[in-house]
Amino acid sequence: MSEQKYILVVDDDQKLRQLLCRYLKEQGFEVHSAADGVEMDQRLSEGLPDLIVLDLMLPGESGLTIAARLRSKSEIPIVILSAKGDEVDRIAGLEVGADDYLAKPFNPRELLVRIQSVLRRSEPKLETPSLEPEIHLVVFGAFTLDLDGYTLSREGEPVTLTAGEFKLLHHLASRPNHVMSRDQLLDLLGDGVEGAYDRSIDVRITRIRKKLEDDPQHPRYIQTVRGVGYRFTPDG
Repeated sequence: MSEQKYILVVDDDQKLRQLLCRYLKEQGFEVHSAADGVEMDQRLSEGLPDLIVLDLMLPGESGLTIAARLRSKSEIPIVILSAKGDEVDRIAGLEVGADDYLAKPFNPRELLVRIQSVLRRSEPKLETPSLEPEIHLVVFGAFTLDLDGYTLSREGEPVTLTAGEFKLLHHLASRPNHVMSRDQLLDLLGDGVEGAYDRSIDVRITRIRKKLEDDPQHPRYIQTVRGVGYRFTPDG
């Protein structure tokens, strides 16, 4: 990440906004801030950020609603902040398409690590050493997954995935018919960030299935192996 990245911080706590802006600027980012969804939209009209740090508890439009709105029309990475620290809120954030979640209060250094991790995951990679190098395209049903080109298409039409969803499908599809545990997937996706949890894998799998499966309740391509994890079955 040699070029300067632009981070937009959306939080109604003025002191926290100022602290985060100052800290992230010291780490080499271009940083702007907004106090609510209206101000955020104004910032977005001036230029799209590389990542948005988004508080859940905002006046007016809630952070969850904003995240869902953003995700419906863009793939800008989102890291959610909230004073609510229970798993329900984490899952809700992931379900609407956030890439990571951090509960308040937090150390700014932890936020920095999470931002860097999400930005790494969002950058297309031509080579991934952990994957089998001879696999470049995975064709299953009407889908083509281009592991080098970082794209998924259905009968030639692009299918939109978040960075986290693509990386998860990438790892599963690179090991067809091989059962991968949640712990293995967390290790592959976590990039060394503490605080990952099993349920986040299940949430992302659910989101991927909705984009791949005609009947997500009876999936063809990503099978659940009860008590173990998941298996990608390209032949359905």
